[in-house]
Amino acid sequence: MKRIIATEKAPAAIGPYSQAVEVNGTLYISGQVPLDPETMKVVEGGITGQTEQVMKNIGEILAEAGYSFADVVKSTCLLSDMANFKAMNEVYGKYYSETPPARAAFAVKELPLGVMIEIETIAVK
Repeated sequence: MKRIIATEKAPAAIGPYSQAVEVNGTLYISGQVPLDPETMKVVEGGITGQTEQVMKNIGEILAEAGYSFADVVKSTCLLSDMANFKAMNEVYGKYYSETPPARAAFAVKELPLGVMIEIETIAVK
């Protein structure tokens, strides 16, 4: 059975999608961009600040659904510029210090709202 996950501690969806959907013990988190959930504005701080906000948003959605970063099995990182990969990776790695998930990282031409990063996540119980 499909369960829609929503929390006010992460940015509201800015389109026709859910923050996350859980089906049969698997949580699919929509791509998170670096919006402050209180202001719905893109955070400052370059790629480091933006990656930190994205990871906080993911953490809040995981928690709302009863999951943690330890349950994450796959991430897809979309970057506006691969020159930001190293700095993104340093922040990202703090959240997955043990048994990190599988991951793909791509540079894309453009991301919503002109952000530098978007990360989608899959977690399994």
